[in-house]
Amino acid sequence: MSKPSVLFVCVHNAGRSQMAAAFLTHLAGDQIEVRSAGSAPADLINPSVVEALKEVGIDISNETPKILTTSAVEQSDVVITMGCGDACPFFPGKRYLDWALPDPAGQGVAAVRPIRDQIRKLVEELIPTLITK
Repeated sequence: MSKPSVLFVCVHNAGRSQMAAAFLTHLAGDQIEVRSAGSAPADLINPSVVEALKEVGIDISNETPKILTTSAVEQSDVVITMGCGDACPFFPGKRYLDWALPDPAGQGVAAVRPIRDQIRKLVEELIPTLITK
């Protein structure tokens, strides 16, 4: 059986979707294929997000925001949106989840920490739904 794949999508792919992808990769290892993208990607990852993840031992400083493509959605089993609304293409047969999370754009590390912790909790709850022992 092929491993499940998850695509995290937010507008800029500079904060929430990057944190979610980093946590899923960190917690699930190579058991799940992880992608992230944005409908209007930023130039750089939000520095406060990079810093907040460093505090919990995850380094995403080498990541770059990526544009959301139709093929990324087609290749994913689960598509998790975070405030990108109608910008995400819809394909029948995919599992879609929408995580309502505050946007960390323009926020300092102190404001990003609770978002980070909320994303970690959501990812921890997601993993058992993807991996069958």
